[in-house]
Amino acid sequence: MRWLTGFREKYKRSIQVRLMCYFILTLIPFIAFSLFANFRSRLILEQELGERTMSAMSSALEYVDLTLGSFRDLSTMISTDVNLTSRLNETEDVLAPSAVIDFARILDQLTNITAVNQSLTDTMIFHSKSGLMISGRKGAVHRDNFREEAWFQEAVKANGGIVLYLPDRDLQDLSGSPDPIYDQSQILLVRLMDLYNRNQSPSPNVLLMSLRKDKLLLYLDHLIPSRSSRMYLLDNTGRLVASNAGADQPVPRWDDPDENHVVREAPDSSGKMLMLRVVSPRSGWSLLMMQPEEEIYKKSKPLQIFTYCIIAISFLVALWISWVIYSGIAAPVSALVHGMKQLRIGKLDVQLENKREDELGYLTQAFNQTVEQQRHLIKDIYEQQLRLTKTELKFLQAQINPHFLYNTLDSIYWSAKQYDADDIGEMVLNLSRFFRLSLSKGQEAFTVEETATHLQYYIRVQQIRFNGQFTVEYKIAEECRNLYVLKLILQPLVENAILHGLEKKTARGELVISAEMRGDRLILRVSDNGKGVAAPRLLQLRNALDRVSGNDSYSSAERSGQFFGLLNVKARIKIYYGDSAELYFDSREGEGTTVSVDLPVQRCRSQWEGENS
Repeated sequence: MRWLTGFREKYKRSIQVRLMCYFILTLIPFIAFSLFANFRSRLILEQELGERTMSAMSSALEYVDLTLGSFRDLSTMISTDVNLTSRLNETEDVLAPSAVIDFARILDQLTNITAVNQSLTDTMIFHSKSGLMISGRKGAVHRDNFREEAWFQEAVKANGGIVLYLPDRDLQDLSGSPDPIYDQSQILLVRLMDLYNRNQSPSPNVLLMSLRKDKLLLYLDHLIPSRSSRMYLLDNTGRLVASNAGADQPVPRWDDPDENHVVREAPDSSGKMLMLRVVSPRSGWSLLMMQPEEEIYKKSKPLQIFTYCIIAISFLVALWISWVIYSGIAAPVSALVHGMKQLRIGKLDVQLENKREDELGYLTQAFNQTVEQQRHLIKDIYEQQLRLTKTELKFLQAQINPHFLYNTLDSIYWSAKQYDADDIGEMVLNLSRFFRLSLSKGQEAFTVEETATHLQYYIRVQQIRFNGQFTVEYKIAEECRNLYVLKLILQPLVENAILHGLEKKTARGELVISAEMRGDRLILRVSDNGKGVAAPRLLQLRNALDRVSGNDSYSSAERSGQFFGLLNVKARIKIYYGDSAELYFDSREGEGTTVSVDLPVQRCRSQWEGENS
């Protein structure tokens, strides 16, 4: 069923195929009704024609029965005539003069019988003892070997019953005239003479009555609708009695004895034939007529052809309409789909041909304008936005960095060493190392381990400043050490923890910096046990953090406000790590604060190279 699978795929993917199927489906009721009407009209025509013809055939067959019945009655009257039977029985094989006179009287009587009954061709009596055939038309004719002839044997076998004898050949006498018995153009009614004589001699006398077949056909001639129609008259045994078909035409076989009306192929015909049959309930004889089907539907054939033409034209019109609709609607839609596919794969120079002024033309024009606008957007606005974003990042980073050079710090360090100010020298040295990494160009990401080392420089400066007021603890998981994070991502968080949490703590402070992995996430955490954040202020801070995204970081008021460091960090991780990156701020007043940075590990496995400036 490969073709069915192919058609199903075309049906799913092609609007044209679906439109064609829809139009054909709308035509199916019309086509089905037209075909059904044609079929029903044919059946009705056949039925009505069959009923009328069979009624006429029944009347004709009844007339044939009456004719044959009159011949039977006439044969009974002749065979029981006492004068005829006594004269025939008294005559021996050698004719005496009186016998000749008797035969002459018998001949006159037979001639009169034939003349009175015009349907009869001849009336004959065969005298077995003398072997003479006395014919009303041909006189007395001697027949030899009559006991071997079929007609005589059948008459003797019937023992007084009437036998229908159908000659199987044509013979002629010495004068060239047809033989009175062996003439295939006639049928013979044969029976024994002297019906009331129970003691028939071995050579009984026989009565023969001949009837020409063409006279029987005259009774049926009015039933034959055309020259190509055939009529068959069959006796009660199914033998052909008379027919208007040629002698070489076989009698059609009737398969169903209960059916009297069929249409089928005839073996000797190129087309179908309407076959009708009537059977006489009296004699058992049947009349069979065959008529070519094309003659029956000759007058209705133009209407049938017209119906088929209408169906064909409707089918073609449906195909044409589906093509027109496809060309007018589906084709532009397909062109739009193709253009969208080209646009999706990045071909921004695609343009669709548009010569329409309707709604589809407007859609095509809008598509072309959209492509043009998108091309300009990507070329101008997007690139400009990218530059602005990078500029803002550089600006944010520049805001964090102090505006003095680490060279100056290096000079201060050596001056402190000269005056034995070791604490100042250590502070300046760590601050110089911290700024050396902060001001580095071209490297925007460091490993977690490098980030912790970097923080040590800054934290040592703060410890010296606050005279060891707090301690620091690093909890870096081994699997996190080689992951890369953005430069200076934790320094603002450590600075907030020291300045806003640990600076005003009277007891000894603790600062904890940790890194761990949870599934596919890297968690960086800065915790302190400082004074914490009050609840109203904590709510304000969290609202500010919630408004931060990768595109519009925060307002100008917040940029210069006290939440700057936290907002800066969140804006940077949103830009570099995507929307899945988050910053969480948890604090309890009087207990401490924890700030967590949640980053996707996949984005931390390789170093991000920044632009050189």
